[in-house]
Amino acid sequence: MTMLTDYLLGGVSAWMAFFLFTEKEISKKLWAIAFAALAISAFLGGTHHGFAIEALWRPTVLAAGVTSFGMLAGSAYATTAGTLRGILVSIAVVKLLAYWAWMLTHVEFKYVVADTGAAMIAVAALHLCFFRNDFSKWVLGGVALSLAAAGVQAGGLALHKHFNHNDLYHVIQIAAMWLFYRGAKLL
Repeated sequence: MTMLTDYLLGGVSAWMAFFLFTEKEISKKLWAIAFAALAISAFLGGTHHGFAIEALWRPTVLAAGVTSFGMLAGSAYATTAGTLRGILVSIAVVKLLAYWAWMLTHVEFKYVVADTGAAMIAVAALHLCFFRNDFSKWVLGGVALSLAAAGVQAGGLALHKHFNHNDLYHVIQIAAMWLFYRGAKLL
């Protein structure tokens, strides 16, 4: 089931990435990168879970870092301008490079959670501090639902022995991605 829900998350994310890549705005393209990276991470992670292919885990966690980079850089680009925008996008790049360097020798999922959590805090702060129209509401909703999904996963909440906390996390995360996508479309 974890493989299937990962694949579902990957498919939905790939669809969202495709439609955002057709847009002209840089902020939307950065969000498209986030969705594309999430799709890659979900497909690799699902295959890892379904077939126990250990060689896929490191690329899975490395792709997850690109997801948080795209969300942070896309939000920085959408909510700020000028020097501040340049600084924030540079911070997102440095964060990604530091994360990759760390993950080359560490593969524990807790580091993915830490990186994504830091990015979500920054994304929420940007959309709260530089609130712009409806898109910030959608993105903040995505952050809130992602936090709830993380709580479900960390708490081990399972609906059934064949639908565990990872599976429920993936399903909730699909809904969160839809909120992020709605926000990104309005950027």
